[in-house]
Amino acid sequence: MSDNRTPNPTYDVLIAGQGAAGYAAAMYAARYQIDPIILGATFGGETATGGLIENYPGYVGIDGFDLMMNFKAQAENYDVPIIDENVASITNNGHCFQATTTDGNQFQASTVILAVGRERRKLGLPNEEEWTGRGVSFCSTCDAPLHRDNIVATVGGGDAAVKGALLLSKYARQVYIIYRGEKFWRPEAVNLKALEASPNVTFVMQTNVIGLKGDSGLESIVLDKEVAGSNELVVDGIFVEIGADPLSELAKRLGVALNDQDEVIVDKFMRTNVHGVFAAGDLTDASGDLKQTITAAAQGSIAATSAYADITEHPNACDISATGSGLEQERIKATQA
Repeated sequence: MSDNRTPNPTYDVLIAGQGAAGYAAAMYAARYQIDPIILGATFGGETATGGLIENYPGYVGIDGFDLMMNFKAQAENYDVPIIDENVASITNNGHCFQATTTDGNQFQASTVILAVGRERRKLGLPNEEEWTGRGVSFCSTCDAPLHRDNIVATVGGGDAAVKGALLLSKYARQVYIIYRGEKFWRPEAVNLKALEASPNVTFVMQTNVIGLKGDSGLESIVLDKEVAGSNELVVDGIFVEIGADPLSELAKRLGVALNDQDEVIVDKFMRTNVHGVFAAGDLTDASGDLKQTITAAAQGSIAATSAYADITEHPNACDISATGSGLEQERIKATQA
C-alpha cells in the first residue's frame, strides 16, 4: 500500500488501474467530494515506461515516468489512497461492488471504474523489457521524434506497424520494416501506398527478429536470415508493433460487453452496459486506435463525472448502516429463507 492511511474498506468509487486514466479519475472523483480508491500493482501504465514524451500538452518534453509521478502526486494531494495490489476479482452485489486483490485484501465501492489498460505483445527476447526506453519501444507515436536521422526498425505486419514505419520515415534516416509474413496483414491501402513511396524505407519480409544486442541498451538486432549480406542490422532503435491485448478479464466476469477486439464498449459518458461500472483508457473502444496518455486522462475524468452522477442516483449503496450493503442484503435474504 503506497498511502500511509488505514484504508477504509468501503468507498464511493473503486478505480482499477494506476495509469493516466486511473489517476485522472481519482483526482476528479476527489474534487467531486466522493471517496475514491485506486488499486493497481503497475505504476503509471505504459506511459511510465514510454521514455521521452513530446506530445502531452503543457510539456515541450517530459519523461513518461516523471509525467506519471506528477499524475500520482496530484491524486495523492487529494488524499486518495493508492493500493499497490492488482484486483483479482470483482463481484456485483445489488449495486455494491466487492473487489478482492491478489494479496487477498477486500474493498467495497458503490461504483467501479475499470482503467487497467492493455498489455503490449512482445517478441519474447532477452533484454526486450530491460531495454524498453533504451532503444526498444512499443509506441511509434510517442518515440518517433527521438530518432531524427537515426536508423530504426519496426516489427509487425498490421496497420499499426505500417503507420508506425510511415511516421518513423519522416524522422529517421533509414527505416527497416520487418515482418514474418509474405504480405502485410490488412493495412489501410492509403498507408501502405504512402509507405511504399517512402525512399528511406526498406521492406524485410518473411523474416523474424531473433535477438537484441548491445551493452547497456540496443545497438543491433539479429535476424533469422541475411539482409544485405548479414543477419545482423545495426540500429538505434526497434519499434515492436505486433499488437496489444486489452486486459478485459475483470470486465468479462462482471458481464461487461466487449467488441470483437475484446475492448470494453462504452458510450460517450464512459458507461458500460452494467450499471455502476465505467471504463476508461486503452481498455475501451472510446478513442479508436488513438491510445494515448491524453485520451486516457480525458476518459478517466469523464468516467469519474459519470460515477458521481451514479452515486447521486444510488446513495448509500454499500452503507450497511443505511439500507444495508449488497452483501448484507444477501445475508438477510439467506436468513429469511
